[in-house]
Amino acid sequence: MKTLVVYSSQSGNTRRLAEAAYETLDGEKAIYAVDKAPDPSADDIVVVGFWLKAGKPDPKAADYLARVGNNPLFLIATHGAAAGSEHARNAMDHAKSLVPKATILGTFDCQGEVTPKILEKALSKDQPPPWLADAPEAAGHPDAVDLKRLKQAVAAAMENKSLF
Repeated sequence: MKTLVVYSSQSGNTRRLAEAAYETLDGEKAIYAVDKAPDPSADDIVVVGFWLKAGKPDPKAADYLARVGNNPLFLIATHGAAAGSEHARNAMDHAKSLVPKATILGTFDCQGEVTPKILEKALSKDQPPPWLADAPEAAGHPDAVDLKRLKQAVAAAMENKSLF
């Protein structure tokens, strides 16, 4: 079993989650930042981590997702919005729509601390983004609990992959 982990990270939040997912995986595996990631066609499973921009996977991750094809896929997202919020659910649904042929093995999303620069930019907009009110709760995330939950989700997805 050959697994490829690819991530796009602006502040380090998604990178931390991708590294935690990588640690959880057994067998032959590799991890790459999206800018250096190879073609996923030779891999048995692909894990893609992304951050949200305008309620969707960031552009680099979105471009990479388009290359996944029909590989089994696990998706990871970080965002300033509240976990389980409509904003986060819609973003994950959009990510899934970018890979219509892939078998989705699982998904995981959690808040990620928003950098002061991004907060300042969001506050300056005429129409603030929907996640802005949740951003203070994102401070310190992903934390140890988030990483543990991700590892459990990845392990469960890998155990159940034979069901797909």
